[in-house]
Amino acid sequence: MPDLPVIYILGPTASGKTAVACELSKRLDCELISVDSSQVYRRMNIGSAKPSSDELKHFPHHLIDIREPWQTYSAADFCEDAGPLVAQARAAGRYPVLVGGTMLYFKAFAEGIADMPAADPAIRKEITQMADGEDGWQAVHSRLQEVDPVSASRIHPNDPQRLQRALEIFMVTGKPISELQQAAAGNSHSGVIKKFGLYPQNRKLLHSRINTRFDAMLQQGLLQEVENLRTEPEIHFELPSQRAVGYRQAWQYLAGELNQGQFVEAGKAATRQLAKRQLTWMRGMQGLELFDSEKLSAGQVAAKIIRSIADCSA
Repeated sequence: MPDLPVIYILGPTASGKTAVACELSKRLDCELISVDSSQVYRRMNIGSAKPSSDELKHFPHHLIDIREPWQTYSAADFCEDAGPLVAQARAAGRYPVLVGGTMLYFKAFAEGIADMPAADPAIRKEITQMADGEDGWQAVHSRLQEVDPVSASRIHPNDPQRLQRALEIFMVTGKPISELQQAAAGNSHSGVIKKFGLYPQNRKLLHSRINTRFDAMLQQGLLQEVENLRTEPEIHFELPSQRAVGYRQAWQYLAGELNQGQFVEAGKAATRQLAKRQLTWMRGMQGLELFDSEKLSAGQVAAKIIRSIADCSA
């Protein structure tokens, strides 16, 4: 009997991925594996849009709450963690379902990832100081363009985490990350992957959902969540976990760098930019079956995914 396919459910922020995964879990014998670079962190619940405690009780997700906020978590870590979970699910006759919005993790799992150097705090500080200058992260992007034009063409100037990592790798190894990634093919996943994407066609509706959800996060206590994180001695603004969308802007507000209105607008704008980057990733992904989550309910999408899997197996 061939291995069951891995199921990808991916999409931009606020597109309804968790709801689809929960609906799928009701109808299919599967294991849900979170693909989210912020939801791995404990005590970062509201800003990361983590599934609710009730959802996690009824529909458990692997790879949520597995790191402290001061620890790092990379695409390589994800692949190392997800691989055994996929194998265990298949061995038990259950479909592995990878659900989330961190597109780099999906790509790394499918295509493999090169052996990258660990984070270097001194070099990261140097890059951050570069970004603190008059030109901001555009200065970092310009420097990356000089040393690794291939990666610079793929990374948006408003994507600080990927910019920092790409330039850091060059500064540590003397080689562009794009060159190191060419060695990844030997680590790629060998089984079948069925990819399903939530792709809202109406951007105005998606942006409205993003704005509404950000307002809801504020009502749920996002600022108090960040304030609590700020009291922990190990946690500081430069950590990857705290540079995530929403958290970064909350830190700036609590530090007095933004007023209330600026904070809210900056948080919503950064979330819209994240969604745009996620949609760009999706457009370049091969074999991705798309559903307009503004027109279909979570249950309808789950039913279509099951039919597609059945058609593939027939």
